[in-house]
Formats: sequence, C-alpha cells, structure tokens
Amino acid sequence: DGAHEHPTQGLLDVFTIREERGRLDGLTVALIGDIAHSRVARSNIQALTKLGAHVIACGPSTLVPRTLEKLGVEIVYHLDEVLPRCDVINVLRIQFERQRTGLFPSVHEYFALYGVTEERMKRAKDDVLILAPGPINRGVELTPGVADGPHSAVLKQVTNGLAVRMAVLWLTM
Repeated sequence: DGAHEHPTQGLLDVFTIREERGRLDGLTVALIGDIAHSRVARSNIQALTKLGAHVIACGPSTLVPRTLEKLGVEIVYHLDEVLPRCDVINVLRIQFERQRTGLFPSVHEYFALYGVTEERMKRAKDDVLILAPGPINRGVELTPGVADGPHSAVLKQVTNGLAVRMAVLWLTM
C-alpha cells in the first residue's frame, strides 16, 4: 500500500528462502540498508519473525528505526559485525524518492560502510544466501559481482515473484 508494506514481495522473499534453505525457523536473516523507508522491510519482518527467523536490521542509524526492537528485530549499525552471523542477507535499496536529504553524508560513504562487496563477502558464511528485491542500484547497495555471484538468488526471486503474484491474484479472484 504505497510506502507502508509490500506483502507480495515479503511472500516471495520467504518462498525463495524456504526454497533455497528448506526452512525459515532458526535462520538469521539480515535486512541491510534503508529500513526506515522500505515497505519490503516491513513485510519481510512480519513474515520472517512469525515463521521463526531471527531478523537483524542493519544500516545507518538514520535509516534503521529503534522502534523495530518492539517487533523482535535486532538492530545493528555495523555491517561487518553482522556478516559472519547471517544465513541470509537481503540487501534493500536506498529509497531516494521517499527520503528527505541529509540522512547520510553521501552515496560514496554509504557504499563504503554498507555496500555488500566481494571483499565483505569473505567475512560471511560459506553458504550465505544473497537476496535483493529490485531494482538494484549496483555500486550503491551491492556490487555486480555479489548481485550476480554464486551466493545470489536474485534471479530466483524474480522468477518466484511472478509465481507468487499469480497465485495471490488467483486466490483473490
């Protein structure tokens, strides 16, 4: 519903994780990026916590509201601290169109602190799963090598999005 929630994206993200990992219960899923303005984040948080995943929200303090702790979400402001603990990393895009200015110094600094890069991936689990609901701002939230790399399920997300949305439409008709 506009800026608040994106339930079909939440469903397809959960479906993709379950398809790739076989379960959600007990997994640690990090949502990285602009959590405050992300309707995907809100839908993911609702679904993932209900299905037993541990959810971590990570990004600049100006983009990760502390109120998420009330929903059972762990708040972390340093990406490098989170990476070794994650089974799944869902990289959310910066919602430039929904922000006022000044929430972080620059895109360059954001990328330096929160960009998911090949170098950072060396700190992650060997079997970490990378998700990124489109559109992807390559070079801002993640590098092309990560988006298209061996840990990425981004193309599966796109495929699953079609199936999940068709199912939702069919069920509502």
